[in-house]
Amino acid sequence: MGIKFGREYSDIISDFTDALQGIDGCYEFLEMTEDEWGGMDVSEQTECIKTLADDLFYGLGTESPMTIGECTVTHDAKRHLIRIDHGEGLTRVIHLI
Repeated sequence: MGIKFGREYSDIISDFTDALQGIDGCYEFLEMTEDEWGGMDVSEQTECIKTLADDLFYGLGTESPMTIGECTVTHDAKRHLIRIDHGEGLTRVIHLI
């Protein structure tokens, strides 16, 4: 299916990366321990999360929703956005157009 978008891909991934960095335990999705994650500097962590954002972007085109930590990441094709929800509260929205 794929995700349709009208914004610059790099801008979407940048927003997605910022949103994912706010998720506690996101490193677990990368199959890393807290010690491994904590042993990396901020730039290395950011690069890992950027790669995760890229992978999730394409994954959401075929499998939505996905779970990251305690959050649910969903592609809303009708509204052209990606939602990151934490329980009953909305955490972030990444606009695709």
